[in-house]
Amino acid sequence: MSRISVRGFAVASATAVTAVGSVVGVASGSIAAPNNDAEATASDATLLADIPAGQQAQVQTATVAQQANYQAIAADEGAKKEAEAAARKAAAETAVAKKEAAEKAAKERAEAKAKASRSASDFPVQSSYTVAQIQAMAAQMVPSGQFQCFSNIVDHESSWNYHAVNASSGAYGLFQALPAGKYASAGADWQTNPATQIKWGLNYMDSRYGSPCEAWSFWQANHWY
Repeated sequence: MSRISVRGFAVASATAVTAVGSVVGVASGSIAAPNNDAEATASDATLLADIPAGQQAQVQTATVAQQANYQAIAADEGAKKEAEAAARKAAAETAVAKKEAAEKAAKERAEAKAKASRSASDFPVQSSYTVAQIQAMAAQMVPSGQFQCFSNIVDHESSWNYHAVNASSGAYGLFQALPAGKYASAGADWQTNPATQIKWGLNYMDSRYGSPCEAWSFWQANHWY
């Protein structure tokens, strides 16, 4: 049986397998013990040199498959580390977002509490008030995030006229309270002081609907609140 020397191929294959194995070891976090690559390569070459020529293709195929397997393992390790890094980054971003949301909510609650504590006595008494003045009062009493909804309701109910009266029902003021005497729970000067009416209207929306924006959502669906 004729033989051909496959020493060159054996040396190259053994060297490639050793190199790929080293890369996989590094990717997996392990460090292989020192070894004599020259002796291993020479030994493998001697053994492969005795392989009949007809079987050399099988040896080459097996070697390539082994190299591909090592490369796949290294790729899997790399992908795993990238996924872990991405998960850590996402968790950190989520934590930051939650912290910012909590801080914003706390700030809004503090603002709402401070504004809700304001009363008619915090504003100078006048004989009459313009729409702009009434809106300015409301802006100082209603939380900024709720003001537009609050304003939408007043626009529809009275157009910011604190003396508005419904001729058929007797509903009165900025919020068309019925009966009109409901405003008295916020202050005795409800007929002449829009700040008192604003305080009553805000309390009503908060207690019945949870907030002016919830009240506005109900108004949009029903055209009353």
